[in-house]
Amino acid sequence: MTKGLDRRTVLAMGAAAVSATAAQAAAATPVIEWNMHMFSSNTARFPFSPRGTYKPDAAKLPIDPLISYLGHMNSFGIDRAMFVHPEPYGDDHSLVLDCLARTSPAQFKGTSMFYPRDADAPARLEALVKSQPRIVSTRFHAHRGNTAYLTSFADDGVRALWKKGVDLGLVIELDMGSDYAVQVGQAIAAFPGCKVLIDHLANPKVCMTWEYADVLDLAKYPNVYMKMSGLGYFATDTPDYQSVMPFTRRIIKEFGADRMVWSGDSPHIADVHMPGYSAADIAKVKGGNLQRLLNWA
Repeated sequence: MTKGLDRRTVLAMGAAAVSATAAQAAAATPVIEWNMHMFSSNTARFPFSPRGTYKPDAAKLPIDPLISYLGHMNSFGIDRAMFVHPEPYGDDHSLVLDCLARTSPAQFKGTSMFYPRDADAPARLEALVKSQPRIVSTRFHAHRGNTAYLTSFADDGVRALWKKGVDLGLVIELDMGSDYAVQVGQAIAAFPGCKVLIDHLANPKVCMTWEYADVLDLAKYPNVYMKMSGLGYFATDTPDYQSVMPFTRRIIKEFGADRMVWSGDSPHIADVHMPGYSAADIAKVKGGNLQRLLNWA
């Protein structure tokens, strides 16, 4: 035993050292956001697609979304981010590619989206990723009220595009509703080991209450991550949405701190909705889990 120190003191010093090391590790973990849709008011250069499911008001958009978003990141302490390709541009990825071309690979990556009903969608996805390897995800949209892209995750086109994404090592991003959770589980089971990220807590606003149990069942797949985002779609008590904490707490419990992802609003949302969790676990949700999922050194 160290001279002059009793066993309790030595143990306390050791625990303090471990705690300090954990705090340092948490502080060193980057804050990463996977949520920001890129939009530009320059519709001559970046036109909206006639196949888009909605059309934003260009007059309310920035001319250069990159400049606007860099300011947002600086304000909220976000270190890295994903440029999310939004639906109004269809399968034209020009704007996301422009943003990637003007930024560092160390700080930004991007998503993609194609139409599963297009026979050439898998080949076009492969060509896009080969031309820009920082495209690390492809997105599928399907929930009550939005069936423009697919009606079933068992469709041949969906499975072909999903398989191509898996073969390319991409994350399968799902803007899904609970009414599709059973089909999504079947697709995940068909491609063991595929990496999946579910957007916006699976859009609970458009689900039937009893259907959400099927979403929670997806937690049994070890490579499925849940994004705690879109709280403003179904709660109004900004900025922290504490009214829905019983709901978010249950989801965090099901997926675990190792497979939850924060995005949207402020990273402080993870602090608010994870009372009792360690700083290390909260740091995972703020960015550590995405860093691991994307192999982002």
